[in-house]
Amino acid sequence: MRICFVSRRFFPAISGMSIYALNLLRQLVAAGHEVTLVSQFYGDPALRGVYGGGPPPPVTGVRVIGLEALGEQDGGDFERDVDGLVFAIMREHGRTPFDLIHAQYGYPTGWAAMIAAARLRLPCVVSIQGGDGHWVGSCCETHRVAMVRVLDRAGALLIGGASFAAEVSDRLGTARKRFTIVPGAVDTTRFTPGERQPGPARLLYHGRIDRRKGVLDFLQALPGVAGDWTATVSGIGPDLAAAQALVAELGLAARVRFSGYADYDTAPALYRAHDVFVSPTYAEGFSNTILEAMAAGHAVLSCRAVGVVDCLRDDENGLLVEPGDVPALAAALTRLVDDPGLRTRLGEAALAECRRVYGWEAVGRQIMAVYDGLRGRPQQPFDEALPITPCRFRATPQLL
Repeated sequence: MRICFVSRRFFPAISGMSIYALNLLRQLVAAGHEVTLVSQFYGDPALRGVYGGGPPPPVTGVRVIGLEALGEQDGGDFERDVDGLVFAIMREHGRTPFDLIHAQYGYPTGWAAMIAAARLRLPCVVSIQGGDGHWVGSCCETHRVAMVRVLDRAGALLIGGASFAAEVSDRLGTARKRFTIVPGAVDTTRFTPGERQPGPARLLYHGRIDRRKGVLDFLQALPGVAGDWTATVSGIGPDLAAAQALVAELGLAARVRFSGYADYDTAPALYRAHDVFVSPTYAEGFSNTILEAMAAGHAVLSCRAVGVVDCLRDDENGLLVEPGDVPALAAALTRLVDDPGLRTRLGEAALAECRRVYGWEAVGRQIMAVYDGLRGRPQQPFDEALPITPCRFRATPQLL
C-alpha cells in the first residue's frame, strides 16, 4: 500500500506525537508499505524555542517532505498552511499515486488531509490527539466547524483511549462508535530498566515544559517532599523561563537541575539515570513519556486525568492524584522517596504491562488493519468552506 502520512510536528519538534509518528513510519516500512511523510515545521526561532523545529530529517525507507508553517508564523494564518498541505499532498499523489492518507491531529493536518482525500477519491484516516480533544474546537467557530466535520466525515478516526474518546464525544458531539481505540505505544527494546543506585531518590520530569503538563505543580510540590531526593526537569517549552524562576524563588537550585533538550536517541539513558517519573499532567491524548517511563521500569506518579487513567491505576502500576492538587502531589512524592519497596513494586507492574500491551508491533498491526478495512472506501465529498472568525490561538499558534 502507498501511504501518505501527514504530521504537524515531526522531529526535531518536541512532542510525543513526533516520537509516535517516527515509530509508526518504521513499522509501516518494515511491513512493506511505501510511505511518504508530509510534515509541517517551524523555521521561526521564537517558535522553535517552544517546540523545536527545522525541516524533518531523513527517515530510512520514507520519502520526507517538509513544509514550513509560514501561515502560523505570520499571524496564525492556519488557512494558508492548510492550502499548502493540500497542494503538497496532491502534488505528491501526481508523482506517485497514494492508496490512503493518514493524518495526525484533526486540525489543521486532518482537515487538510480530508480535503485532499476527497478531491483525490482516496480513503482518509485521522488520528485525534492532544489538543484536538482538550481545546481545539472550543477556541473559535472556525476550528469548531472544521473539527466537527473531520469527526463526522473522515473514513476512520483513531484515538488513544476510552477517556479521551469520551471527552471528545462530550465536547463536540461525536458519536463514540465513530472512534477506533488504538493505544499509544513504545519501543520496549530501546526503553529498558537501568541499574538501581544507592543514594537519593532521583525524580524526573521529561517532556514539554508547559504548565498544562503540570511541571509548575511538580516544582511547587517539591518543598513539601520529605526525605533524600534530587530532581531533573528535562525539555524545552513555553514555560521554561517560568519554571526556572520558580525554582529560584523556592530556593531549590541545589536540588533541581534543568537538563535542556533531550533528543530521542539520548532519552533512554535519561530514564535509566532516574528512579521515579513524575507527570502531573492535566490531560493527555495518550502519554508517550508515561509509556517510556513504564518501559524503563519506573514508578510513575501522574494524575487522574483524561488519557492517563487508560494506562495507569492508582497503587497498582503507578500513583495518581487529582490534577492541580499540589499538597497531594507532595505527599505522593514523599511516599515514593521514603519507600524503595513501593517504587520497585509499582515499577515492576508497569514494566510487565507495558511489554504485554504497548509494544509497537501489536499497535502497528492494529493501525494497518484499519488501513485494510478502508480499501475501496474513498473519502466522500463535504463542504470545504469554513467561517473565518477570531481565535485566541492566532496569536500563539504553537499552543493550538
